[in-house]
Amino acid sequence: MAVKFLKHRWQKILLIVMGILVLLVLIPALFLNSFLAPKLSDKLKEAVLKGTDSLYTINYSDLDLNVLQGKAVLYDITFKPDTVVYKQMKKRGAAPNNLYELHVKRLYISNAHAFELYFKKKLNIGRITLNSPEILISKYSDKGTDTAKKDKRTLYQKISKSLKLVHVGEILFTDINYKQRNYTGPKVAVSQLKEMDLKATDLLIDSATQTDTSRFLYCKDITTELKNYSSKSGDGLYTFKVKSTKLSTQTKKLTITGLDLKPIDRAAFFQKSKKDRFTLHLENITLNNFDYITYQKSQIIDIKKLIIDKGYFAVFSNYNGQLKTTDRLVTFPHWAIRHAIKATLNIDTLDLKRMSFMYSQLNKTSKKFGHLKFNDINGRFRNLTNRKEDLKKNNLATANITSYFMGKAKFDLHFVFNLNDAAYSYSYKGHLAPMNMADVNPVLMPLSMVKITSGRVSSFDFDVHSTQKLSKGTVSFLYKDLNVDVLRPDYTKKTLISALANTVILKHDNPDDGDKTPRLTNVVYIRPANFPFFKTVWHVLLNGIKNCAGIGPAQEKKLSQQTDSNDKKEQEKIIKKAVKEKEKEDKKFKEKVKEKAEGKKS
Repeated sequence: MAVKFLKHRWQKILLIVMGILVLLVLIPALFLNSFLAPKLSDKLKEAVLKGTDSLYTINYSDLDLNVLQGKAVLYDITFKPDTVVYKQMKKRGAAPNNLYELHVKRLYISNAHAFELYFKKKLNIGRITLNSPEILISKYSDKGTDTAKKDKRTLYQKISKSLKLVHVGEILFTDINYKQRNYTGPKVAVSQLKEMDLKATDLLIDSATQTDTSRFLYCKDITTELKNYSSKSGDGLYTFKVKSTKLSTQTKKLTITGLDLKPIDRAAFFQKSKKDRFTLHLENITLNNFDYITYQKSQIIDIKKLIIDKGYFAVFSNYNGQLKTTDRLVTFPHWAIRHAIKATLNIDTLDLKRMSFMYSQLNKTSKKFGHLKFNDINGRFRNLTNRKEDLKKNNLATANITSYFMGKAKFDLHFVFNLNDAAYSYSYKGHLAPMNMADVNPVLMPLSMVKITSGRVSSFDFDVHSTQKLSKGTVSFLYKDLNVDVLRPDYTKKTLISALANTVILKHDNPDDGDKTPRLTNVVYIRPANFPFFKTVWHVLLNGIKNCAGIGPAQEKKLSQQTDSNDKKEQEKIIKKAVKEKEKEDKKFKEKVKEKAEGKKS
């Protein structure tokens, strides 16, 4: 067949011409591939050396280059620091805080313009793909203590003699294995991330972008996504998990999905720890206008709007825990913003949506657990900041929260915190909608050994102004037909005591039957130093409720009478007296705790 096909002269000529054309294309291509490969390799290595002041080198075992298609594959790439150069820089005081290493088995380059690189010194690439790269960061110094004499030249100025332009349309890192070693502490701290992807678009290094502040690492946008992150606390009591975390430097949007903090089994936890047990789940977290570039450079957390959508937070009080003797001022929200957060913080708006909260506690006498619940929590927090210039303009943080108490009655709450007041002043007011009193029995019976047999709340309102030591305000608790049973540990009724409580102590209605004027309470409460923030708020409100029900302390009744007569001077005397009495009580309490502690040691 082949002989017949070539029997005509024009067919032979055509075949010869085609063969010559193929040779004319293949021979230069093969020559360029073999000639340009080492040249391009030298250019790349030279650019890395000059761009990093000889601190870093790049090497690879092999390079497959196809000049005509603009494709290249690099194998076994190693980008690492030169330890000799680093030691020399350290002696000169010019060493950086961090050192970086990169290991990649295979790197794909597509749509590369080899001729433009060789003849015009312009590195122009369509896409670079790195699969399963290993990145190691070694931290030797904190940013605040970095005394390095930095080269003030831009990266472009450093490489401009070798390259006039560097442009990569897209860089893809998939399945990154990231590890960081921190040598700044007494022990080497190691953290590791896996299953992380990174996409960088429009990387451009030239004379124009060398000072472009809208780009991050010379890229128009860098999007990172971390999937299925998991870690355990050092004591093994908690597991921390995140399903997905995604950040875009261009949109300044950080999204976190499926964040969980899970403790071990309750019994095992309380055998090993004296602290309270926490459980946290957050379905979706969105940080809008999160300036990651500013945070990276100067540790400033600047967020326009933070949204936490759907989740729950549970606290289980440790029944084996020791009574705190230190001042629990550290639990106050505005103390935490001012002191606990080391970075500069500025959150304009924080929105909570569809959250729930549960507090659980064991009564050692009854051996039963009480559960306090708030469902469907929605709220908005404003001006959460410790930035001095912002505090000069507005030093008040606010919180407006709605929820359903015990899952039944709507509860509105408004907080105001003074963020720079030495006395840590704050105020709160709220309103509870009508509800059946028996709905609080799940928490009241186990913890107080009291069961509400009948009664309905008409409304519960309060307005309190506080400092870290003193709380005072008004509480209105309106209800009808209140009756209770006083219980034994096995929940059987104490008949005689219950009868006395209902006939002598309790007031069954507020306002009283036939009286149109309700009883209002003016509460004065001195916080014991070892009381945390929410426990303090609860005791202030509880004192007001008791007083409205006719079982409040006589001091509060007297204060209420003085307030009704508008005798402010007498009111202040009572407050001062209460403060002194409480300080004496606190002193005695600390002495008793100290005696017990010394007795155990002996």
